[in-house]
Amino acid sequence: MDSAERSAKQAELEQLRDRAAELEREISAGPEHWEATEFYTGYYATAGFVLGMFGAVTSLIFNVVGSALVEQHPLRLIQIYLTFPLGERALQLSGGLTLTIGCCLYIATGMLLGAPFHVLLTWAADKATFGYRLVAASILATSMWLVHFYLILAWLQPLLFGGSWIVERIPWWVGLVTHLVYGWTMALVFPLGRYVPYRRQTEQI
Repeated sequence: MDSAERSAKQAELEQLRDRAAELEREISAGPEHWEATEFYTGYYATAGFVLGMFGAVTSLIFNVVGSALVEQHPLRLIQIYLTFPLGERALQLSGGLTLTIGCCLYIATGMLLGAPFHVLLTWAADKATFGYRLVAASILATSMWLVHFYLILAWLQPLLFGGSWIVERIPWWVGLVTHLVYGWTMALVFPLGRYVPYRRQTEQI
């Protein structure tokens, strides 16, 4: 290999070393972290779906205890709610797999409702005090009760199943308090669903 060829290869090697060093710097720097800059609706809806389980379970326990105190069937609320898919015969259920499925449907419904509930609660009271958030959750829960009972079930259940057992057999105050317990629980577990942008360890130091 003559000197000219050696010089050319040496120059090419230096270029490759410079390029390798540049690539190493880019890799070590890493990409900038992604962070939501606007209201992160998708995240809050997903978080609300999970948190809605807590609200549903709490309100269900509240009704089980309340029914036991007045010497009714502990799952009386579930019996009445099951009249929506099963009609009046659901009121004769006293146990077994059907009521278990009813409890699961009740919790699943609470999870589905948790998505819009948490989105609205975050929009209204994300940076507010717990007291303000509790008031906002109470307003949302009361609105949800009015919509469920008197704007949907009052006409939809008679239309589909020939009776209005939910609205007629659940006292208005029981329906309201059940929804309030759900809303208060959502306000209590709210911090678990707050969006916190990811930071690499090097950024936190």
